Amino acid sequence: MEELKNKDKNQHILRRNFIGGIIFIFALLLVLSMGLRACTRHNKELAVPDFTTLSLAEARHLAAKNDLRLDVVDSVYVKRLAHGAVYHQNPEAGKAVKKNRRILITINANTPQMTSVPNVVGYSLRQASAELMARGLTIGKLIYRTDMATNNVLEQRYKGRQVIPGTLVETESQIDLVLGLNPSDNITYIPYVVGYNVQVAATSINENSLNVGNVRYDETVKDYQDSLRAVVYRQSPMPRVRTNEDGEASVIGSNGVVMGSNVDIWLTLDSDKVVPRQ
Repeated sequence: MEELKNKDKNQHILRRNFIGGIIFIFALLLVLSMGLRACTRHNKELAVPDFTTLSLAEARHLAAKNDLRLDVVDSVYVKRLAHGAVYHQNPEAGKAVKKNRRILITINANTPQMTSVPNVVGYSLRQASAELMARGLTIGKLIYRTDMATNNVLEQRYKGRQVIPGTLVETESQIDLVLGLNPSDNITYIPYVVGYNVQVAATSINENSLNVGNVRYDETVKDYQDSLRAVVYRQSPMPRVRTNEDGEASVIGSNGVVMGSNVDIWLTLDSDKVVPRQ
C-alpha cells in the first residue's frame, strides 16, 4: 500500500513538474517574442513624410523629427524649383518604413546647367522643335510673319531678342521662333489636350502651330511636384468632342483657326474633373 502511495506521489510530482516546465517554456517564448518584437519594432512602421520642395535644412529637421536618416545621393537642375530644394526622394512620401531608415534624396543644384542654342533658322517648325528639345530647350512663343513658306523658321529669339547660335543659356529656357506664314496656307486645327500633363499638352499645341495661352491650376495643385502630375481638364478653344456611353471622349471635328492663335488650359489633380479619352 505504501509503495502504491509513493508511486502516486511521484507521478503527481512528475505531472506537476511537466506542467510547470511547459508553462515556463511558454512564458520564455512569450518574453523572447516580445523582446524580438521590441528590437525589430514589428508593426511600428513610420509613414515617410513628403520632403519634396523643402530646403535641405527643412528636410533634415523633418527627418530627425520622424526618426529617419536623410542622405543626398544626387543633384539635378530644375529651373522652376528653388535652388537646394529637394527634387526627388526614395522611398516616396507615404511609404511605410522602419525607424532610422535611410531616405535617399535628389536636390536641385545651386548652379544652373547650361546649353548652347542651336541654329534652327531655315528649319521647319517640327525640325526646330526636335533640335531644341535635343539641347534641353523648349519652344516659347510662335510669332508669325507673312512669308511664302509657312512654318519656315525666319528668326530665333531669347528673351525677346535675336539669339546667336552657340550662345549659352540655362537648360529648359524658352526659345521664341519667328515663322513664315503664307496667307493661302495659314489655317490649323485645335488639338484635344484634355488628360495630358502641361508638357505634353504644350508640345501638342505647338505642333499644331498654336501658342499656349493662359495656364491655370486649380486648388488641388499646391506645389511644383503637383504641377508636374496635374493634367488638363479644360481648354479654350475646345474642338468638337463626342462622349460615348462609358463617358469617354473622342474628337469629331475642329473649327479651323489662324496659326499662332492661343489655346488656354486649366489643370488639376482631381481625376473626377477629367473626361477620359476614348
